[in-house]
Amino acid sequence: MGSSEDQNKRVDYGYESAAAEAAQAFLASSSCGVEEEEEEEEEEEEEREGNQQYDEISYNSGGRSLKDVAFLILFLVFLVSTFALGMFAIIHRNTEYSSFVYDPTTSSCVSVKPSSHLRFPFSSLNVLVWTLVITFLLSIPFCWALLLLLNHYTKQIVYAAIPLFIAIPIFLNVYWFVACSLAPTCSRSFPLAYRILVFLFLFLLIAVFLWILVVNWHRLHLTVTVISVASRALSLNLPLLALPPSFTLALLLLYAPIVLFMLFARFNGNIVLKHLHPGYACVWKEDSWVPAYFALAILTMLWSFTAMVEAQVYVISSTIANWYFSKDHPKRPIRTSLRNAFGPSSGTICLSGLLVCIVRVVRSAVDSARQEDTPGIVNLVLRCFVNALLTPVDFLNKFTINFAAITGEAYCSSARMTYELLRRNLLSAVFVETISSRILAGIVFVFSAIYTIVACVILKAGTNLGADSYFVAAMAWVLLIIVLGYLVHVLDNVIDTIYVCYAIDRDRGEVCKQDVHEVYVQLPISRSLRQSVTSRALGV
Repeated sequence: MGSSEDQNKRVDYGYESAAAEAAQAFLASSSCGVEEEEEEEEEEEEEREGNQQYDEISYNSGGRSLKDVAFLILFLVFLVSTFALGMFAIIHRNTEYSSFVYDPTTSSCVSVKPSSHLRFPFSSLNVLVWTLVITFLLSIPFCWALLLLLNHYTKQIVYAAIPLFIAIPIFLNVYWFVACSLAPTCSRSFPLAYRILVFLFLFLLIAVFLWILVVNWHRLHLTVTVISVASRALSLNLPLLALPPSFTLALLLLYAPIVLFMLFARFNGNIVLKHLHPGYACVWKEDSWVPAYFALAILTMLWSFTAMVEAQVYVISSTIANWYFSKDHPKRPIRTSLRNAFGPSSGTICLSGLLVCIVRVVRSAVDSARQEDTPGIVNLVLRCFVNALLTPVDFLNKFTINFAAITGEAYCSSARMTYELLRRNLLSAVFVETISSRILAGIVFVFSAIYTIVACVILKAGTNLGADSYFVAAMAWVLLIIVLGYLVHVLDNVIDTIYVCYAIDRDRGEVCKQDVHEVYVQLPISRSLRQSVTSRALGV
């Protein structure tokens, strides 16, 4: 504290001495005034040159050139190789693949046909199917109604849902404890001591969530306004809600033949006789290339998944940017965004998906190593090194694909320009309004939990499923969470995109959407960037 005060005093003294010198120079002679004017002109020229060193950032609504083509070619090589080797696996499969046992009389392996009799584990399969179909059909108007409510009654919905964030988990926790205590089979298989431990642990989690909510209560009004702006933007571009299910369906259509190829790849091999200590056994030995094909197919599927997610973000960001920067709402903006995503910027999307895929694979490997609790200082240092290496990647990838969708730049240029854009406008590169995503997730949880409770009551009263009604209701809850989760995913991307558009507006000194500026200007600036800018201004 003392050092900062001394520093401020020194700065103040510097300002006072500079003012005194300027006054003396002005009173001394007019020639000094001419020199000061020349110095001021030189300083203005230096400032203009300093501003010109940054790339001009604006929304690119016109034609775009191909970017990151090498990574598009690499992705196509992975995809074509997976399909080509998969068809090779089908053609060259061993048709004698079956279950074999060793026959000691003939000293050979004898084929055993597996039983074709199948049993379904649940007699309530028909009820489950119909419940899921009805839930899926109802989820579409649920999404539309929730978006409509968030668009017009954001404050009322948020403040009405917040008490239910706590009340519904408490109700469910008490309900399962009482129901398990009253049911003879559950009480016998789940002892009272373990029930109490789980009961108290769930209450502890609820208390932690309540504490997080109380700590962030002062940001709730800002969260409401941010969600309201994003809902308004999404309501003007409603076809964006069809993107996640459409992309998911396309991904499943891509996965189906790859999974089929992997199944047939297992049929490439031969039955070999293996000598054991007591005797012999028949084992299936796959060809040497089959494990490598499995690795190739899995990597292709992971890369396709992450690239598809990044493509969704790209299309959403490009469409919202079109709405933000265009004075007249253009026709078919989503078609233009799709054309750019799978055309000039397809390589950028592939590169972004590859980086996300690598990060997830490495993180999963680190998490599995952490769960195994492998001892040793080398393992600890390796985990710290990996986390330190992946954190900048997450940092760069936060808004890079949004920026690439807005400007049409390549991935590396987008990462650099995004960082410079946010830094010189004192905006955080990690969006500070993260509580909006949690509030949206909580609202989806409340909607789906109420639906699940109602569905469970109807199943209990209208069917004789017994305890299976809880399973059917739980499956309906999972399906509704997934569908409503698409809405949250799109709204999150809309919030991030508007944040980048606001930063571009602020950087250019323009106001394209006045209502957006009135909300996003309330976001706190980055403290680290403010300190660095202040230090450079003071010459420290």
